Amino acid sequence: MIRFCSGAAWHRRLWAAAAGLALAGMIAAAGGSSPAAATTGRAGSAGKPAGGTADCDSLTTCYTPQQIRVAYGIQPLADHGIDGRGQTVVLPALAEHKLSPPLVSNIRQDLARFDALFRLPPARLQVSTRLAPGASRWLSYGEETLDVEMVHAIAPAAAIRVILLKASALATAGGMITALTDTVRMGITGGDVISISAGGGEHCFTGAQVARLHAALRAAAGRHVTVVASSGDTGPAGAPCTVSTQAFTPVKEVSLPASDPLVLAAGGTSLTASHTTGAYMSETAWGLPYGTPGSTFQASGGGSSHRFPRPGYQGGVPGIGAARGVPDVSADASGHTGMALAISEGRGRTSIRNSGGTSATAPFWAALIALANQYAGHDLGFINPALYRIGRSPRYHMAFHDITTGNNTVKFPPKTFPGYRARPGWDPVTGWGSPNARMLIPLLAR
Repeated sequence: MIRFCSGAAWHRRLWAAAAGLALAGMIAAAGGSSPAAATTGRAGSAGKPAGGTADCDSLTTCYTPQQIRVAYGIQPLADHGIDGRGQTVVLPALAEHKLSPPLVSNIRQDLARFDALFRLPPARLQVSTRLAPGASRWLSYGEETLDVEMVHAIAPAAAIRVILLKASALATAGGMITALTDTVRMGITGGDVISISAGGGEHCFTGAQVARLHAALRAAAGRHVTVVASSGDTGPAGAPCTVSTQAFTPVKEVSLPASDPLVLAAGGTSLTASHTTGAYMSETAWGLPYGTPGSTFQASGGGSSHRFPRPGYQGGVPGIGAARGVPDVSADASGHTGMALAISEGRGRTSIRNSGGTSATAPFWAALIALANQYAGHDLGFINPALYRIGRSPRYHMAFHDITTGNNTVKFPPKTFPGYRARPGWDPVTGWGSPNARMLIPLLAR
């Protein structure tokens, strides 16, 4: 996430609050230096990192799309034509009004650089301004670029439909619910999967607001559209209620919409894979010290809902009590181990940036579901029951990487919010774990 995000920063104030974190190199670059970015004179020729950093910052320290596909078992499916063709993944994003690279770039140029650098086919990008009349279709802030490039990396033949929202859409909790509800209701028209890297702590919203969003999610399930949302980047504390983090008072809770039982909630890990072949090596829960204390970018969001009782599909799962447990699944969310992004800076120059937060895992899982839909020959829709059946089955360890180390404790000095520990099976940090898509997708498609 990064915020307003329950997994994503949709506004420059959020990114500024998370300076030095995932994609924070963009902010540093605005001042003329970027410790978290490598700049190339043209796509395809990465230069050396501009300075030392704990984050991945180049093609040799970040993972390439190909390496991510190998690590998570996606490449064997891609080799047999499972590439997302025939699918549409829907992504909401805030509209931008002024080009200011690399903070605000041209998404078409970003994708052209990304495709050339990683030898991907041209992206099938669509942008709707219906909810943001008069907005520029092609201006993109970092969150939009992350979402689009992540989906394109995992499902390169899928269509990507960006729904632009007014810049003020997230200024209040009520506005956030309206934006999310509108996104879902628009997304189910012509979309197959919806990815939401956004949200706020459950206490932020009234019962009526929660019910309004839930009704839209029921409509999505009825249309066999899968909705994925990031679980948050503040561990056992809910995400801030609005785009302003200055008045953020952490509360131990989970974030909405990830906590809604009709949503696939995506948490975070820190991946270790070969930078030569992409071969999977190990994984731990994403949390400190790979986050920044006091910020809204610290650890995989997770815990128990105060709004929703335990859904039937979570029944009998050790570690889940009487309430909805979050997250359901996870994938790499650490800015230290993220996928490389390409951001155009104009004049033929491209920056390589790190990705991170559960705002990276939501579009990752959305793209993965697009692959599963293609494999099955139809939209799988609400897949949580199927995922939990696999998690409780003897095939669990073939279909998932079970994450058993790490925790999601966070620090907002002087207070520490003790988190949960990853453990065998489902846990409130990484859910069932990360996918081995080569085995998981055929099981989901049955």
